[in-house]
Amino acid sequence: MSLERPVLAYHDPVFLDSDEARPLRIMAEYMQPMLAFREAHVSETVVFFGSARLRADGPNGRYVTEAMELARLVTEWALSLPDKGNRIVVCSGGGPGIMEAVNRGASLAGGRSVGLNIGLPHEQRPNPYITPELSFQFHYFFMRKLWFAHLARAIVVFPGGFGTFDELFEMLTLAQTRKLERNMLILLYGSTYWKEVINFDALVRHGVIAEDDLSLFSFVDDPRTALERLQSGIALEPPSGEGRQPAFAKSRHPEGDES
Repeated sequence: MSLERPVLAYHDPVFLDSDEARPLRIMAEYMQPMLAFREAHVSETVVFFGSARLRADGPNGRYVTEAMELARLVTEWALSLPDKGNRIVVCSGGGPGIMEAVNRGASLAGGRSVGLNIGLPHEQRPNPYITPELSFQFHYFFMRKLWFAHLARAIVVFPGGFGTFDELFEMLTLAQTRKLERNMLILLYGSTYWKEVINFDALVRHGVIAEDDLSLFSFVDDPRTALERLQSGIALEPPSGEGRQPAFAKSRHPEGDES
């Protein structure tokens, strides 16, 4: 007769990697960042989206340089606030290209930054400029996008491909349907690019969005203007000290109930 004790379910790696444990893995990708943000006193973010493929010395390289500069300016502004950068923290998808430039810009300003990485076969590896305690690795796209939306006070979208489009339209849909109680400022950086690749006016003309939906976002073309839009468009709440909790965006029920 074996006297070995059975392994606790939550210590069993085979079980935790099984299909049956998928709900536990999903919850872990919700709870672990929540704990980390609370311990790091990160309550709100300015989220940057953009291509992993762009390089400073390649086509459209100016966007990499300008993403880094804007992240630096935003971080300097955050560090000038009463809670010294705890309230507004720059956040990226954690990979290369535009994302790396954003985290690097925050580092150059002497501030912290968040990286919400996703496990992919190509392109996506954590860049070295993310603040270590604010570096996260996700398996589930939808949990990663939840954390982009959960703390965001503003979204700045640089040129990108399928992934950037997915993230942009997710945020526009949340704003359009008013599923989040808190307003998010959405800036599309690089008007020439965005007006070429997406015909927003045609969406209105074909009746698939309302003309008022065009007010959900605005275009910017240089870091200083973008910073000014962020400073004027983000409504900051009074600081509440070191114990400040993550300022989760509540979801809005069609009948007005919140959760």
